[in-house]
Amino acid sequence: MTTLLTNIAELTTNDPSRTADPTGTLHDAAVLIDGGRVAWVGAVGDAPDAEEVVDAGRRAVIPGFVDSHSHLVFGGDRAEEFEARMAGQKYAAGGIRSTVAATRAASDDALRVRLRGFLGEMLAQGTTTVEIKSGYGLSVADEERLVRLAAEVTPEVTFLGAHVVPAEYADRADDYVDLVVGPMLDACAPHAKWIDVFCETGAFTVPQSRRVLEAGIARGLAPRVHASQLGPGEGVRLAVELGAASVDHGTYLTDDDIAALAASDTVLTLLPGVEFSTRQPYPDARRLIDAGVTVALACDTNPGSSFTSSMPFCIAIAVRDMGMTPAEAVWAATAGGAGALRRDDVGIIAPGARADLVLLDAPTRIHLAYRPGVPLVRRVWKDGVPVA
Repeated sequence: MTTLLTNIAELTTNDPSRTADPTGTLHDAAVLIDGGRVAWVGAVGDAPDAEEVVDAGRRAVIPGFVDSHSHLVFGGDRAEEFEARMAGQKYAAGGIRSTVAATRAASDDALRVRLRGFLGEMLAQGTTTVEIKSGYGLSVADEERLVRLAAEVTPEVTFLGAHVVPAEYADRADDYVDLVVGPMLDACAPHAKWIDVFCETGAFTVPQSRRVLEAGIARGLAPRVHASQLGPGEGVRLAVELGAASVDHGTYLTDDDIAALAASDTVLTLLPGVEFSTRQPYPDARRLIDAGVTVALACDTNPGSSFTSSMPFCIAIAVRDMGMTPAEAVWAATAGGAGALRRDDVGIIAPGARADLVLLDAPTRIHLAYRPGVPLVRRVWKDGVPVA
């Protein structure tokens, strides 16, 4: 069935061929959906006939959000840790181990139910594409089941066995890396598309991170990197050197890091929910964009450092505290996220792209930042089907 979404006040296409700006914004627009794909985009007066017509009521339409960094398969809760942090305790990577214990104790069915609950939250808030990492199992059997469960709901699955060193390998990090690049990778690679590592003080060194990433690349997995979250380091430049699709966090960046990113096709994925939850300084997105770095926004949904699934919330923070314009923030949460996943069929509203659309209960995308905390997502289409 063909569906015409018409009477759109502001349509963000992210198709620069439409207008001079990168967001390709059209006014008084319409979109034709056919077979789960966008078939036509243009002015209301030029719209073709369709079997179904949906009146947008002079509201705004944007592409579905592309959340390129999440950790949705886990057990337990870390509310007490959050409370302690709000009282002044510093965030450290070691808190991950408490989630590892809870995840190992949870059944597949319990993890599956929780995973689908988080996906429902995301969909209701406009996220139609999501990447999911492992990293809370840290044993061969548990990491394998986490990537396997993630693969049930998304093709964007990342093996993150090198999240932290588990307790049973304390003071034996190199031995744990041997496990990650050997039996663990063998078990997880068939279910994954990406390989990731937490290259950070308290997690993995640059040489250890290189071993993990190169082993994954040799098995056909594409690299991603967690880096510069807790302090400056060499992880960003390692990511660029190895051609990573994305390096994520970037809270503490040097001038050399920024220059390397600007000269590469590696996307820097900013995770404002983390800084909100940990009280670390927000990255200066204005500086990055002005330097020519491609920036994405993602939620980093996880129980320790960013327990939000709301991309509109992250957009509001990026505009308020990170120097982004509303247009830049929406682009980063859609086309930017698609770039971080090396996808050209999502994050855009153009003929041939997947028909992942979000109708806002507002006349412009500006309202996502202008009205923080207000549920502005009125309707969501995924692959042309209304889902929320």
